[in-house]
Amino acid sequence: MTDHGADLVIRAGAIHTLVPGQAPQRALAVRGDRITALSPDPGGLDHLLLPHTTVRDLPGATVLPAFDDTHTHLIYAALGAHDVPVHEAHDIPGFLELIRERAKTTPEGEWIRTTTNWQELNLAERRMPTAAELDLATDRHPVLVKRGGHNDVVNSYALRLAGITEDTPVPPGGVIGRDADGRLDGRLIDNAMGLVERLVPAPDRAERIDGLRLATAQYAATGIGTARDCAVGLEDYAVLLAAREAGALGIRVRALISALGMTSAAQVEDLLDAMEDWRYSADPWLRVWGVKFGLDGGLEAGATEEPYACDHAFSGTLIWEPDRLVEAVEAVVRRGWRVGTHAYGDRAVRTLLDVYERVLARNPGLPAGTLVMEHGGLAGPEQCARAVELGIPVTIQQPLLHDTAEVEEGFWGPERVARLFPARGWIDQGAQVSAGSDFPVGQFGAMRSVWGMITRQTVIGPKGPEHAITYDEALTLHTANAALLLGDQNLRGTLSPGRLADLTVWEQDPARCPSDALRDLNPLHTFVGGGLVTRSASS
Repeated sequence: MTDHGADLVIRAGAIHTLVPGQAPQRALAVRGDRITALSPDPGGLDHLLLPHTTVRDLPGATVLPAFDDTHTHLIYAALGAHDVPVHEAHDIPGFLELIRERAKTTPEGEWIRTTTNWQELNLAERRMPTAAELDLATDRHPVLVKRGGHNDVVNSYALRLAGITEDTPVPPGGVIGRDADGRLDGRLIDNAMGLVERLVPAPDRAERIDGLRLATAQYAATGIGTARDCAVGLEDYAVLLAAREAGALGIRVRALISALGMTSAAQVEDLLDAMEDWRYSADPWLRVWGVKFGLDGGLEAGATEEPYACDHAFSGTLIWEPDRLVEAVEAVVRRGWRVGTHAYGDRAVRTLLDVYERVLARNPGLPAGTLVMEHGGLAGPEQCARAVELGIPVTIQQPLLHDTAEVEEGFWGPERVARLFPARGWIDQGAQVSAGSDFPVGQFGAMRSVWGMITRQTVIGPKGPEHAITYDEALTLHTANAALLLGDQNLRGTLSPGRLADLTVWEQDPARCPSDALRDLNPLHTFVGGGLVTRSASS
């Protein structure tokens, strides 16, 4: 006899399906990993109840689809689960003390790594530590301090291991930091990071899997059901596969395999050869989305049309020569993969659109959404219009602006910072735009991102309020638009029968939540594939 009942039934005050034109529903049924039915009547699905059915009767709750974070770094979050938590420090002595304490329990000669989700302006000294200061924490271990995805600071032990001296050539697209007297200060930016990071052994596989278990639960606790990780190394993806096999992934993952640090199409071809075995995976939990390139630097080296406010002789760094990037991107698309390219400053955005236009002209018939712009930070109206005309989707990250606005004003000045991530302009011009966090530079969280996009608030007040969007538009960027970017538009993004049961349950309707409370609002429950991934501490 076929079982036509439900495994899960949720009765709620309002179920917002985000299906255009559909009124809120009151009951939702799940069988297996799919939604099977909805009803405007709280008791309208009671005929599906069987002895094994789990019923969640939440008459005051609001249900929404689970959110996607379309540009984040889950791998960094997972690594950070076991790294020195320097994001908790308030000053450099406290920062060093955390490293010193870890050194006491770490065998001499072994690497010490820190978490990456911290900002120097949150420290009392409002600067990064130096190699000499890290030496005070330990001179018996190599130390790697990461801040975001573009900056490292290392101690003298690590510099020696890497063979970095005053005479070391600076890699193209990188910076080897020096102090006011011209001596090495331990800072490594962009392509210079590989000089040291290639020496850092990968953590134990079991530890990394546990880190993914912890990190995916943390994402889910904020309402995120799918993460698009935009810098996954080959070994990182092997760990993701092992975590999936072990049942340690609490959310869905779409991986961009990293070509960061590469400078030629030949290197990219080798990367593509290594990716070939992953091409045909249909696992709804874990898949490779494509390849990630970086065209310019981050906060300190985004390529701009006008010089930096803090240094009129500097306008950022382009990591790739455009002709070579065309060749590298073509190598990817000719193998049938998609491309996401980091372009932050307006000069980088213009250059990337030039590159993508050439690739499209030389490879007619590429599927829609093959070429994606990551960030498009300073894209102006003309660049937005050009991206729309070329059919280039863009991902934006309001939490990045929120957390780094003060840092960025020091480099670019207030006028350019106010123009970052012009969501209103992208939407009004008809762009395919979706949203994320860029953790660890920005803090992940479903409603944190929504709040930021509707208020344009930052750590130093609102920036560019004319670029704000509505609550409903912000939801769409994290749901239906995100699913389209990921190629999952027929499976996720809205709540309707036949779609994956990825949903969030909120104690109050976020649309009616006061603005000052929306930022830190988390769901009562997050379900992925009908399974309860996380619940709030109070539920």
